[in-house]
Amino acid sequence: MLVAGCSPLPLSPVPCHLSPCPLVSYSLPFPLLIPSEVTNIYWYDGKLIQSQTLELAIDDPGLLYGATVFTTLRVYENSLTHRLTNWQAHYDRLKSSLQTFSWPIPDEARLRQGAKLIMTRFPVLRITIFPDGREWITGRLLPNNLTEKQKYGVRACLTTPELYRSLPGHKTGNYLSAWLAKTNAVKLDAEEAILVDAQGNWLETSTGNLWGWRDGCWWTPPLKVGILPGIMRHHLMNWLQQKQIEVKEEPWTADLVKGFEAIATSNSVVEIVPIHTVIQPTGQLQYNPYHHIFKQMRGFF
Repeated sequence: MLVAGCSPLPLSPVPCHLSPCPLVSYSLPFPLLIPSEVTNIYWYDGKLIQSQTLELAIDDPGLLYGATVFTTLRVYENSLTHRLTNWQAHYDRLKSSLQTFSWPIPDEARLRQGAKLIMTRFPVLRITIFPDGREWITGRLLPNNLTEKQKYGVRACLTTPELYRSLPGHKTGNYLSAWLAKTNAVKLDAEEAILVDAQGNWLETSTGNLWGWRDGCWWTPPLKVGILPGIMRHHLMNWLQQKQIEVKEEPWTADLVKGFEAIATSNSVVEIVPIHTVIQPTGQLQYNPYHHIFKQMRGFF
């Protein structure tokens, strides 16, 4: 094994010693933990584990090649059935990728069990599936200053075509290109990176899909150019179309992006965040993060 020290947490009933009635017991999913221990909890292969490490065999393809698929979701109102949590859509996308790769599909009930335990501690869950069907669920808090970013917008920079994501239609553990893009963006004092193709067309951000407003309608790059079919992108498109608001799926060429009044990035965690500045090799493009159209888009939430 690569790393040792992971201990499954017991799921047995825990007596409540503070109860006024000593004969009553309460069943808790895990022992009460001190604050410093909260971040050291995850669900792996049917067990709740308290540890900062994960045991993997040294020949595990998930370790050697990033051979996993994953999805990241935000739990709203502590409910997997909330319309904005979109549990079913996330599960269906995982299932679709697993079927494409001919990997076994894990039991949804067990995934739900793990998710329900982790979401009592965290509003954001990352669900990862290994090639043999093992599941790994971790949690985290919402990004720092998310409200401010949604209100004031963020800076982004263009990447080089070499950082194009592999298997872009699937969310796999081989996420090196997107991670490098985001890391390089931070070095330029930007919060986000925009991936481009060999022709310089804008594709998606390192963490989400792109939206632009011009000529009285929304624009977003089409899936056929090689981008992730984002859950939030899908639901926003459906919602806008139901309200008879046009959404154009067209490649984001250099000429097209210059005409946008406002642009934004979306994903299931941050919802929608305006981008006010895009750093390019030839200079910067400025967009209005306070555009009135964002109020319309936020109506979905």
